[in-house]
Amino acid sequence: MEGNFGNYTDKNRVLEIKPLRTLRPVFPSGNQAPPFVCAPPFGPFPPGFSPFYPFSSSQPANQHTPDLNQAQNPPPQHHHQARNNSEPSLVTPLRTFRSPDTTSNGGHVEEALPEGSTVKRKIPKKKRPPLVCPENFESGISVADRENGNRKLVMSVIMRFDALRRRFSQLEDAKEAVSGSIKRGDLKAGSTCMSRGVRTNTKKRPGVVPGVEIGDVFFFRFEMCLVGLHSPSMAGIDYLLVKGESGEEPIATSIVSSGYYDNDEGNPDVLVYTGQGGGNADKEKQTSDQKLERGNLALEKSLVRNSPVRVIRGLKEASQSAKIYVYDGLYEIKESWVEKGKLGHNTFKYKLVRAPGQPPAFATWIAIQKWKAGLPSREGLILSDLTSGVESIGVSLVNDVDAENGPPYFTYSTTVNYSESFKLTQPSVGCHCSNSCKPGNLDCHCIRQNGGDFPYCGNGVLVSRKSLIHECSPSCPCSPCKNKVTQMGIKVKLEVFKTVNRGWGLRSWDPIRAGSFICIYAGEAKDKSKVVQQTMADDDYTFDTTRVYTPFRWNYELGLADEDASEEMSEEPELPLPLIINAKNAGNVARFMNHSCSPNVFWQPVSYENNGQLYLQVAFFAMSHIPPMTELTYDYGVTRPSGTQNGNTLYGRKKCFCGSEFCRGSFG
Repeated sequence: MEGNFGNYTDKNRVLEIKPLRTLRPVFPSGNQAPPFVCAPPFGPFPPGFSPFYPFSSSQPANQHTPDLNQAQNPPPQHHHQARNNSEPSLVTPLRTFRSPDTTSNGGHVEEALPEGSTVKRKIPKKKRPPLVCPENFESGISVADRENGNRKLVMSVIMRFDALRRRFSQLEDAKEAVSGSIKRGDLKAGSTCMSRGVRTNTKKRPGVVPGVEIGDVFFFRFEMCLVGLHSPSMAGIDYLLVKGESGEEPIATSIVSSGYYDNDEGNPDVLVYTGQGGGNADKEKQTSDQKLERGNLALEKSLVRNSPVRVIRGLKEASQSAKIYVYDGLYEIKESWVEKGKLGHNTFKYKLVRAPGQPPAFATWIAIQKWKAGLPSREGLILSDLTSGVESIGVSLVNDVDAENGPPYFTYSTTVNYSESFKLTQPSVGCHCSNSCKPGNLDCHCIRQNGGDFPYCGNGVLVSRKSLIHECSPSCPCSPCKNKVTQMGIKVKLEVFKTVNRGWGLRSWDPIRAGSFICIYAGEAKDKSKVVQQTMADDDYTFDTTRVYTPFRWNYELGLADEDASEEMSEEPELPLPLIINAKNAGNVARFMNHSCSPNVFWQPVSYENNGQLYLQVAFFAMSHIPPMTELTYDYGVTRPSGTQNGNTLYGRKKCFCGSEFCRGSFG
């Protein structure tokens, strides 16, 4: 019997059979196996191999299938003799059996699913094309400068990156208004600059980075990467390999303190830094022990070598929607240890102490937070708010230089008053948007006046300089509207302070991002052609739009953004009348901004409509990122020259004390 008797089955014999997954495949020995052959499904095939279904059908005569085993210059081959049928044949993998492509989905095959199936079809991701540098694009940075930078080059790289980022953000804002999707313009701008050579200090080094100064602020991590301060876009520890006793070993070059789980022990010059790895230790979700490798090992080696480490502090400001990074200088690692985290996993700790003799950076931020809280009071404070509540954010008046109690009396005003001598007869029409004006909406009259582009990013940052910017006005029904930036008042905490040799000046307690609105120049608007020249020349509180200003480029580069170079717009201001604004008797904080031949603020003419009339005002924007407690300055320009002085055609009536490396010696 074979285990069956009638309807009876001996199940013991069945249970003794091993499942197929436990069986080992049997391969022929080396002297029996055919050589490895890679051939297309339709052939051609080497001798002894033949196609099988479904590839056994003949191929169209006009379709050529290359031999994958052939090189471009194939060497002579010796054909093997035909093998008998008992030898194993070459088997085509199952993944080659696919339905023919009947779609035009870029070569991707979409297999049909049974009706009512709940299986999710995997849609192949579209590969992002690599960024290729156009042949005609020149970064303007030499190989030597790209490897080792300087201050001017570092500032230029950051400004070029941010100009490109603002443009990409402007384009994404227009798409978001339609699709609702949000993308990161900073990542695209950073990748573009990296691939096209708009960067410097590519040579990784410990210690000081040429051109980067203590106290510099960064609003994006890509900015630190482009200037060589901190290379990783995500990791908190940067390191390089150096020769050691037993070969190469890592040493740390810089760290970014996120602020989530680092402890400064109440001392701004001391930092207890937590190592990397083990999961999300910063969010109390650590899943495993940290290991002494990569960045952690680099910090340990730096401790042994007594090698200094650059420290960048990551801070979250109430006035900013995102984190800000400030370079705090060089630190020395004094000790390291291992301790248990809140979830019981081992974490590495490193105590870093700031090297002495460096200018304050992070300590200034800590002091400002205490001033804002009123503990302690600002040293040299005369008035907590010289605007008497006119501004929504109070402006402090401080003198820690001498005994002067304040500037001469004036009436604080936030508006431009148009005198009888200044009349714009041009009619103006606002928009009819029922809600806020949308980027890319060409039905909006105000957007059309700006060339079809929204002049500001979604966060109110100016995208580009223009000859004249048109804003919506109180007469426009759109509310709230992001196209009224210069009409909404100051948004940062400002301070009028006494300088050593230039009278009173203006600075900010808050960091200011490039392109951010600071204030307008308030006062009495006049037509210069109807004003006595001598009266105007003797007035220190007059803004003159007809002066000659040192030209500079601030907008994004069309070639870097892959845009048509013929569409480049003018950055030079153009006003319908020779406007001057006098702030001697009535004005705002702008009257305290001093001149500099290397300014960090620029002026931009802005117009808006009100009751059918066109109104003009001068608005100030940040030229670059401005750290806290940095004096705000702009170029006063010089009167239209009538000759030369010491070989210089641009000379002013007053001597300049700005102290800039590029000081031209005079202004006004």
